[in-house]
Amino acid sequence: MNTISSKTIRLAEKLGISRFASTAVSGNEVSQVFTNRNPRNLEKMRIGYKPDGFHVDSLGKRYWHKLELKVTGRYVTAIIKHFENGEVLRASTSEWAIKKQLYKTKDTSAYVNLGRVLADRCLQCGLLEIGCFIQPASPDQKVAQFLKAVEDGGVSLKEPEQYKAPRPSDPYRPEKPWEVTE
Repeated sequence: MNTISSKTIRLAEKLGISRFASTAVSGNEVSQVFTNRNPRNLEKMRIGYKPDGFHVDSLGKRYWHKLELKVTGRYVTAIIKHFENGEVLRASTSEWAIKKQLYKTKDTSAYVNLGRVLADRCLQCGLLEIGCFIQPASPDQKVAQFLKAVEDGGVSLKEPEQYKAPRPSDPYRPEKPWEVTE
């Protein structure tokens, strides 16, 4: 710890300011200012912007996070992409730690284990719901086994719809995602 930060901490402790609050407040007062440091908070609350496009367009970017699976000559790569910021997370059978545990890097076992690793990394990053537009040809195919392993790992492959506030004249009023009624 450098001297500047230790001096700042000692001064804050003398003044009775809590150093773990998001803003400096003395005593037990509640701060009137809150700074949200999570850029994906609105997406988790389902009120963040989700691009829709025009109704005549083909389905394009209707997701916050999207799962992509790239198969090359020797390896399989799974990528999670955000609609604005691009690649967020990646898992591949070309990684040394994964490749070391596999007999082949492109067989069914590799797909299943890649799905497990990706699901574990998603849960560690806080991604519980991901949009998946991959349609396997048959349920026994390698890609279907990969998707099943991701779902079994605790990640939902369907994102919830974006909450749009109802108009005053709407007869149906959906439950607000940030309110708990239990």
